[in-house]
Amino acid sequence: MAATVQINEYNDVGEVKEANITNSNMGDVDDPNLDPVANPVIPGENTYEKYQTLEVTAMGGSSAIDNLKIWRTGALGGSAVHMTNARIADYAEKSYVQPIKTDSTQADQAMPTSEPVSADLGIGGALAGSLIAAGESDLLIHQIQTDAGDVAGSTSTMNFQYDEVS
Repeated sequence: MAATVQINEYNDVGEVKEANITNSNMGDVDDPNLDPVANPVIPGENTYEKYQTLEVTAMGGSSAIDNLKIWRTGALGGSAVHMTNARIADYAEKSYVQPIKTDSTQADQAMPTSEPVSADLGIGGALAGSLIAAGESDLLIHQIQTDAGDVAGSTSTMNFQYDEVS
């Protein structure tokens, strides 16, 4: 039996956890599962930062979950950039702060657009970390930053991958 895994998002001043989100849509509000059509980003502005974790809620028959990889596929359009804290080198665990729309200081590297060669999101502050019981990864922080000449309406996909050791 496989482990049970979900994606969570943290929002608001009080770090409110929304468990098992249904989408990672980016927009003009600090909400999980948001409708980007109802909350579009004005070209030249940024989305609110997203603070998300991968959570194992049950190990099933697995002994460990590790090697977390995060990346985006699909074009953003114009000169928009998708920034993140995920990285395969010089990784450091980040703490939650109230999400902002100004340029993120936590998400300071371009989001990979293909599968990373190794883990780029840590567990317990280390890329080599693993979950051996129910628990959460480090925070994944990401934000889309746009320029005034960008066109609204791009679609891309967030990819979450991990190894499951039986």
